[in-house]
Amino acid sequence: MSAAATAPVTAARRAPVVLVLEAIAWITVLSGAVQVVAPGFVLGVIGGADDHTTRQLFATVGMFMVVVGALLATTLRRPRPDPDVVLWSALQKVGAAVAVAIGVANSVFDPVALLVATFDLLTGVLLFFYLRALARARGAHR
Repeated sequence: MSAAATAPVTAARRAPVVLVLEAIAWITVLSGAVQVVAPGFVLGVIGGADDHTTRQLFATVGMFMVVVGALLATTLRRPRPDPDVVLWSALQKVGAAVAVAIGVANSVFDPVALLVATFDLLTGVLLFFYLRALARARGAHR
């Protein structure tokens, strides 16, 4: 593949949206790591029940946040990001937003947790837009 064929994807990678998505990916890694080592703290912030079971489950969710966030950050730094990683990261963010919103609706979490849900939902939408841009860039150079 010629350098000219990869230029639009490389240019898209350096776009502000990619920098924002990279920052969000690393924020996901960091917040997931906090959830792993201090699940009780996170549960306290969002108003969740704080017992051994919920701490264990929140730590487990945090581990997945670290993995998905790092995977997304890694692919976004490549000259040709993997669209499958972007797609599944978007689905994870939207799914997390829905799950947290359901938790608030069922009084599992305080309404403050909707800030987290909104952030995840907006991130998911942004990832879908970026995925569409990747598809256009790749389709234009085949």
